[in-house]
Amino acid sequence: MKTAPAVLDKAPGRVRRLIADKGDDADWLRQDLREQGISVVIPGTRARKRKIRLDKRRDRDRWRVEAVVCRLKDFRRIATRYDKLARNFASALALAAVIAFWCSLSLDPRRRPRSQEILK
Repeated sequence: MKTAPAVLDKAPGRVRRLIADKGDDADWLRQDLREQGISVVIPGTRARKRKIRLDKRRDRDRWRVEAVVCRLKDFRRIATRYDKLARNFASALALAAVIAFWCSLSLDPRRRPRSQEILK
């Protein structure tokens, strides 16, 4: 969590919103982000004395990202960061994402494209 300001400084373009989980709930981080004009979507921990309002729709977006990361970590090469070069790791990550997406289409018959749609 201490690296959040450094990561945000290196982010390409303007950061409009930070979506994080309860582990990143800190008053200093929230204050720093507000001063920079960044919208904060972090659920508060149970230990907070004052409840923090949360944009539930945006929090669902966080869950989707976590689910994708979890699915990608099913690939051992990705989970252990097997590749030493960032270029090779990015290639393996892209390949794993394509395979995971392809498998999700073939497992769920409702999401499987019909033959007519494929031929278009």
